[in-house]
Amino acid sequence: MDWHTWMAFFAASWVIAISPGSGAVLSMSHGLSYGVRQTGATILGLELGLLFILIVAGAGVGSLLIASELAFTAVKVLGACYLIYLGLSQWRAGSAGTLGGDLTAAPMDWRRRVLMGALTNATNPKGILFMVAVLPQFMSESRPLWSQLLVMAATLVTVDLIVMNGYAAGASVLRRLMQNASAMRAQNRVFGGLLMLVGAGLFFVKRGSQQG
Repeated sequence: MDWHTWMAFFAASWVIAISPGSGAVLSMSHGLSYGVRQTGATILGLELGLLFILIVAGAGVGSLLIASELAFTAVKVLGACYLIYLGLSQWRAGSAGTLGGDLTAAPMDWRRRVLMGALTNATNPKGILFMVAVLPQFMSESRPLWSQLLVMAATLVTVDLIVMNGYAAGASVLRRLMQNASAMRAQNRVFGGLLMLVGAGLFFVKRGSQQG
């Protein structure tokens, strides 16, 4: 990959990462609930999911997925339902006591947080659409496909790690203000509502869309 091409992709990576989405909401939610250190597992999962959709898009599978109405709809519904499920679970945590009622509750198991992050990005059809639309603009037919994908993956993941940790750190600053049950209940409902909103929005994603 040429230097000027990489610089353009580097700039695009920041736009992709900073753009609000389910990953940002999840990072802020876990940053507020568990702190930056514990949210590392969630962010690891998000990056694994990001790598998955980058490879899927780069290998051409994403184009086939978008070309198939049935396959695209299946992924879209799966991703939407998963985010709505996460949002509903967090919303209910505000009154059920798993997060909001018991402030001394142990953090969610790190394996579960990794899986949650991975599924959040991997089942996002908007991410696949965006990758399929963007990646070809930075790729050259004269260079090996996988070497270019490797550079892109390293760049995108590095930038996304910085941004997601920034979201988590920013949210964790507010933890001192969330030391009572009513405040925890409020934050669970805010982030739960946002996740459900993002999930519901996926139902309206069209195959012809080129936005991530």
